[in-house]
Amino acid sequence: MAEKSLVLMGCGDVGPIHEPMEAYSALARPTLATADIRFAQCERVYSELGALQVHSGGYHSRVKPHLASVFSDCKFDVLSVASNHAMDWGEDALLDSIALLQQKGIQTVGAGHNLQEARTPAIVERNGIKVAILAYCSVLNAGYEAGPKKAGVAPLRAHTYYEPIEYQAGVPPRVVTVPYAEDLAGMVEDITAAKKLANAVIVSLHWGIHFIPRMIADYQTIAAKAAFAAGADMILGHHAHLPKAIGVHSGKVCFYSLSNFMMSATAKTPEKAAEFSRTYGTKLDPDYPLQCYGWDGKRSMIAKAVITTGGVKKVSFLPALIDKQLRPEVLRNGDPRFTDAVNFMDDVSTGYGHKFTVEGDEVVVSAA
Repeated sequence: MAEKSLVLMGCGDVGPIHEPMEAYSALARPTLATADIRFAQCERVYSELGALQVHSGGYHSRVKPHLASVFSDCKFDVLSVASNHAMDWGEDALLDSIALLQQKGIQTVGAGHNLQEARTPAIVERNGIKVAILAYCSVLNAGYEAGPKKAGVAPLRAHTYYEPIEYQAGVPPRVVTVPYAEDLAGMVEDITAAKKLANAVIVSLHWGIHFIPRMIADYQTIAAKAAFAAGADMILGHHAHLPKAIGVHSGKVCFYSLSNFMMSATAKTPEKAAEFSRTYGTKLDPDYPLQCYGWDGKRSMIAKAVITTGGVKKVSFLPALIDKQLRPEVLRNGDPRFTDAVNFMDDVSTGYGHKFTVEGDEVVVSAA
């Protein structure tokens, strides 16, 4: 008798602001329909409640509730709401948005009425197999984290230090980042507990350094290794708005950044575009004025895991490319764009212990 299994597909950032919503999923929907569990990162809050927090700069992060139809169109089962923008409009908007998504039959993780709720996993059962999904955010403004009696986001914050690397004045220092000990301990505790409830534990991390190609912060690798040591079976990372390394640690796969999946933003003026390029060292693609996240922001992927009662048995990714209508298109083997995507991911994953093997239209990830 064949071993029971299920397929989980994980996507990156979702939160377009330009209608019509149903257009975004037109190309990817058939692929997502083949999964038993569909996961994504929710980038915005869907509410008309709340007030803009003065230090957030997130005027764009609260959108009309009807725009949440983009998640139903894809039939996402679980969403991480542990975004750096989750509390831009205060707790009323966040909790209203969570309630809206849950009314649509979507489980949410990574934020809630209090810290306990924010750290509670979503448990999804298919084919007699249970999968636990946890979510945390590392890029939080002060006060955005949940507390024992305070709404907010499950935190995995990091300290930043600057280490001189030269005796000459003016030489840029090395930037050292270390996870908050209490946040890391909380994540480890949650994973250990979730492992007792499910056959596999998937951890979603909204983390890292946005827009800058290739760069991965120290704390990310530290946190990834700690998560795997605690029993996590796979990490789905996002926030960077472009693809970053796929790493293999102790035989387990960490997607450091799945990139954008379905996103749009207000077009930048020429002055703002020039400032963006100076700051982040990457140009904006003029063919994508409403996806102003950097030249490689149109590159995307879907993480795929085959899970059995024994845990994650196979991890792969499906290369995707966002077209000029901002629709992610899953690429097929034999298409030159598929080969380009695999080569790109192989390059940015250098040094992270990966091996890629193309099998049909997917790229299997294993240890080097």
